[in-house]
Amino acid sequence: MPPVMNGKNTNSEDVRERLSRARRFIDESYQLPLDLMEISRHACLSRYHFLRLFRDAFNTTPHQYLIQRRIEKAKELLRSRRLSITDVCFEVGFESLGSFSSLFRKRVGQPPTTYRRRERESLKKIPGCFIQMFRLPRPD
Repeated sequence: MPPVMNGKNTNSEDVRERLSRARRFIDESYQLPLDLMEISRHACLSRYHFLRLFRDAFNTTPHQYLIQRRIEKAKELLRSRRLSITDVCFEVGFESLGSFSSLFRKRVGQPPTTYRRRERESLKKIPGCFIQMFRLPRPD
């Protein structure tokens, strides 16, 4: 039976903290070439035990979570910086432009070039004072 303090299972609190630590590691290191072994080390758990616990806790696998973070960051870069699609791909940690483009399209519903164009077009509809006040990227 796991130890109990103040009516709480300290073992489950420890596991939650370990999983949160691993998720923070992914959030902070998404652009690096991460694998399950490295991420599970941050949780101090074996790979397969970590994978099962992470999936149960966050309803996604560590790899899917990593891809999600990379896509979110790519969307941000596509909206706000003048990097090429290839530069965005490598900046967020993908190693192949083809896999980046296909994953981006699958997750976002459109390729990165279309996403960038659509986002920039939408910025043209925002009054200049708001763009300046909220420090949004200037439309082309």
